[in-house]
Amino acid sequence: MSRWNNAKLVVFALAAGACVQAAAQTAKPLYPGVGRAATNAEIAAWDIDVRGDLKGLPPGSGSVSRGETLWEAKCTSCHGSFGESNQMFPPLIGGITPEDIKTGRVAALAKGGEQRTTVMKLSRISTLWDYINRAMPWNAPKTLTADEVYALTAYLLNQGNIVPDSFVLSDKNMAEVQARLPNRNGLTRDHGLWDTRGKPDVSAKACMKNCGPEPRITSSLPDHARGSHGDFVEQNRLFGPVRAVSLSGGAAVAAVTPPAAAPAADPAQALAVKAGCMACHTAKQRGIGPAFAEIAAKYRADSGAENKLMAKVKSGGQGVWGNIPMPPFANLQEQDLRTLVRWILKTE
Repeated sequence: MSRWNNAKLVVFALAAGACVQAAAQTAKPLYPGVGRAATNAEIAAWDIDVRGDLKGLPPGSGSVSRGETLWEAKCTSCHGSFGESNQMFPPLIGGITPEDIKTGRVAALAKGGEQRTTVMKLSRISTLWDYINRAMPWNAPKTLTADEVYALTAYLLNQGNIVPDSFVLSDKNMAEVQARLPNRNGLTRDHGLWDTRGKPDVSAKACMKNCGPEPRITSSLPDHARGSHGDFVEQNRLFGPVRAVSLSGGAAVAAVTPPAAAPAADPAQALAVKAGCMACHTAKQRGIGPAFAEIAAKYRADSGAENKLMAKVKSGGQGVWGNIPMPPFANLQEQDLRTLVRWILKTE
């Protein structure tokens, strides 16, 4: 190609680039003044999901022994030392056999009548890793490093006799562990939702007129699972049109009347919501934990109540209000902790 043609190409490219730049500068946004494009860092912060084929796993590793140490520090208050606790949540460990690991299908799930645990139902190891990563610990989600999540996952798998005591779980060997999950073959597509040519899950005769009253659709819990989470009526919050089945021998269905509109929350109440206190406590009615009014009444005559409760909230514990443990809130600042406790002690 001649120098003259080369020169013409250069001039043409420069002119085209100038046109594109000018158009970009004069183009109007689709919604002027509303929002902005997310930065790469913001997208990366949300893009943390791990797929069933293990795409999205970050590099890292963690041993069973490291996981045991982390478990005792961050997880036992809710799940017990070996994941067996049934006080706050259903147990994580139990209900599987060596034969289940061989077949990849937990026999107890098919038979029924036994309380289900997390390790019994788990069909994808990515589900366990991803949930710990994004939601645990309960009082401080998304604070674990990738290596800590690997270690905690390894510890749970070890408690289920899926991996040995010396095992180190990593992004490199997760697929190998997937092949040992007791319920890895538990997912099935052998039903009407997947194959429209097969027998449907439900059957009914089409009715176009004079069809009579609408059928009432109800649901129920199997007997072996009804008490897994305590009495549902006692756990209903004091707002919203909530209904729950009573498991204590009272009325079959109890309605919770929504209260009058609450006054605007003060800073201490907003702090309680942000810290996660309201997940287990309310002002007047006992739920998973005691009502704030109960706590205030118990310590009203105690001059040292403020410091006692601050220490209690910071370190967690159980036994004062029942067997359900309260996780530690060691991440709360001293001033925020004092503000919360003073607000609780004023509840009437």
